[in-house]
Amino acid sequence: MVYHNLKALIKGIRACKTVADERALIQQESAAIRASFREEDSFARHNNIAKLLYIHMLGSPAHFGQIECLKLVASPRFSDKRLGYLGIMLLLDESQEVLTLVTNSLKNDMNHSNMYAVGLALCTFANIASEEMSRDLANEIEKLLGSSNTYIRKKAALCALRVIKKVPDLADHFTTKAKNLLTDRNHGVLLSAITLVTEMVQTEPAVLDEFRNAVPLLVRNLKSLVTTGYSPEHDVSGITDPFLQVKVLRLLRLLGKGDARASDTMNDILAQVATNTDSSKNVGNSILYETVLCVLEIEADSGLRVMAINILGKFLSNKDNNIRYVALNTLNKVVSIDTNAVQRHRNIILDCLRDGDISIRRRALELSYALINEQNVRILIRELLAFLEVADDEFKLGLTTQICLAAERFAPNKRWHIDTVLRVLRLAGNFVREEVLSSFIRLVAHTPELQAYTASKLYTALNSDISQESLTLAAAWVLGEYSEIILEGGLVDEEQPKTITDKEILDLLLSILDSPYANYLSRQYVLASITKISSRSTTSTNQQDRIAEVLAQYTSTPELELQQRAVEFASLFNLGQLREGVLERMPPPELKATVMGVVSENKPVGSSSGGDLLGNDEVASPTTNGTNSQDLLADIFGSSGATSAPTPGPSAGAANPPPKSQQSTIDDILGLFGNTPSTTLATTATPPPGFMASSSPAPQITSNSLSAFSIPTSQSPVPVHTPAPAAPAPPAASRLTSYTAYEKNSLKITLTPQTSPAKPGVVMILARFQVVGAAPATGLTFQAAVPKSQQLQMLPMSNPNVGPGSVETQQMRVIAPVGSAVRLRLRIAYAINGQDVQDQVDFSGFPPGLTGGA
Repeated sequence: MVYHNLKALIKGIRACKTVADERALIQQESAAIRASFREEDSFARHNNIAKLLYIHMLGSPAHFGQIECLKLVASPRFSDKRLGYLGIMLLLDESQEVLTLVTNSLKNDMNHSNMYAVGLALCTFANIASEEMSRDLANEIEKLLGSSNTYIRKKAALCALRVIKKVPDLADHFTTKAKNLLTDRNHGVLLSAITLVTEMVQTEPAVLDEFRNAVPLLVRNLKSLVTTGYSPEHDVSGITDPFLQVKVLRLLRLLGKGDARASDTMNDILAQVATNTDSSKNVGNSILYETVLCVLEIEADSGLRVMAINILGKFLSNKDNNIRYVALNTLNKVVSIDTNAVQRHRNIILDCLRDGDISIRRRALELSYALINEQNVRILIRELLAFLEVADDEFKLGLTTQICLAAERFAPNKRWHIDTVLRVLRLAGNFVREEVLSSFIRLVAHTPELQAYTASKLYTALNSDISQESLTLAAAWVLGEYSEIILEGGLVDEEQPKTITDKEILDLLLSILDSPYANYLSRQYVLASITKISSRSTTSTNQQDRIAEVLAQYTSTPELELQQRAVEFASLFNLGQLREGVLERMPPPELKATVMGVVSENKPVGSSSGGDLLGNDEVASPTTNGTNSQDLLADIFGSSGATSAPTPGPSAGAANPPPKSQQSTIDDILGLFGNTPSTTLATTATPPPGFMASSSPAPQITSNSLSAFSIPTSQSPVPVHTPAPAAPAPPAASRLTSYTAYEKNSLKITLTPQTSPAKPGVVMILARFQVVGAAPATGLTFQAAVPKSQQLQMLPMSNPNVGPGSVETQQMRVIAPVGSAVRLRLRIAYAINGQDVQDQVDFSGFPPGLTGGA
């Protein structure tokens, strides 16, 4: 069935009962329209295009009607032109080649005697003009800007806007005509002209000075709009043409920015608009908001700025959430310009924290952070802590960070600072960043007069709630370090100290191990904490035995980190007085600001690797100078004798040799870590049966890594190693022979063992990596494992990318029973010639007797 007009087609489509029926009808009608196009019937063409545009609106293909639209445009009848231009705007866009055929029709109709035909051409141009069409018709548009017909001038201004957006270089063609349009009394023309000038100023800053001369004219126009009486033609909710007012204010903002003279000209009218505009309706609020933006951007005087900020403060009392959001967003941008003016609205900003809209709460929170200073820190932190109690989880991580940063920066005293962080740990301990916890530990370590108070508060808080991870970690650290303080002086209370026993502290810490809230990190802290407590003179023998039993239980745990620490800590019990030196209080770490990556790192404690508890994120390169290691260790363990600051270089060690007693202590300590006095070795963890990745960097042994509280992350473990026999002299070099362990895919790996008669069972192995061919091996990872009876330690590889002709190295140390054979299982992964390679080899090619013995 063929429908003869649009009305019949719409009726037929609406009568379809299913989508399939509708699709079939549209396909049938489209076929009939194609057939009719071939008959070249001008009257039928009008009806067919009308039906085709409706089909296009329903989402069906209608591109075959593009040429027919061009034929309609060429018709002398206005109704055909109107439908043809509508079809062109709907079916064509600036990227289609057919558009070039439209240019001549547009040019002809722009010179048509009928203003409505001219209007059709201008409207079409403003919607679909391409860069090429803009260049071709720019002169026609410029000519029409001077038309005596306001209808044409208005549309020509919008076409000029399209030209400038497509070809910014043509902006200077319209400068003179645009200036003339600003004097037009017709609101429609003036609105289009100001829109055009605004685009010109933003696109081509060179014309900015020319239009600054028009500021007095714009001010007069705005004043007439503000002071004029009721005008039915332009009235919107009692305000005369608010759209034009907003456009004028926006242009004034651009012209007054950075220009004191222009700003001074508009100061009075801006004040008049701000005071006379009715704010009870949205129309008035839109004008006030644009006025505020203008005042804040131009070179306005301070009084006007305060008025603008007060308007934003008034917006915060509005019931409309959109207006309140806009006000908060703008105040966030201007708070740095005039903080005092924003401070006056602090109470209502804090009220917004309790708003039901999450977007408003978020913006109010950001603004609250910016308002904190030394005078109001107590008030604002109290409000933020109250908000923290009821805040959604997505707010808590940023909220805890900002509260602690503000407390660190503006705290009136250290007691208040500690109380604030403790409150944060109690309220949202599972949402505290690693750096914040590190800062708190540093604060406690550097405040000996409050260590008893802090330990007491943490004990009490942990006793009532062990579900907050950061609270657990902080309490374990502080109780481990300063347990003897509260055991000797009791829990510090507001009225009088309360006696506490070592058993109560130990019971609390051990309850964490079996808690459902415990994780691998908190268990590591607890093991280190109870090990520290065991070395204190205030700990009874019974509790020391109890701690030893707990450590013994964890020597067989399946968690590698816990097992390793338990074995190492248990071994310390056999070292007598040396254990007390290893487990004595940590020296206060270096104080530093807590801004390193805090805001950008959205990870709470325990969720990220890298850096130790005290925020030592940077890993120093391994120290090779023996004197530096000796001086450092002597300073950490408090050896007697005057020592100077360590000075790099061999000469420093020769010039200032340590006393004999001090040297003996240093040798014992270095021996404890399986090292000789002449070297400092950065090690990785002893591997379990299986494989151990060794390509990640290992930190050097520093004051923090020597402490039992230097809990490392899983990526770079630095445990306190089990004691190994120490030799007084450095190892003598044995005969060096290289053995090929791997040679495939142009990659060759050789192992060179080195032993010392003074240290039987210890084999130093140097692995060398080199490429035989011309292609480099990239992303090389080298993993090794030894039998259970042996121990392996590895330094990081010199470079994971091995280029042709270069040799990269990696050092290993194997501790094996005397007389046993050294066997290695190696896993190698690398990329070469664009292919990823993974291999595993067993190597047992070292000569017998390498570990000593008969």
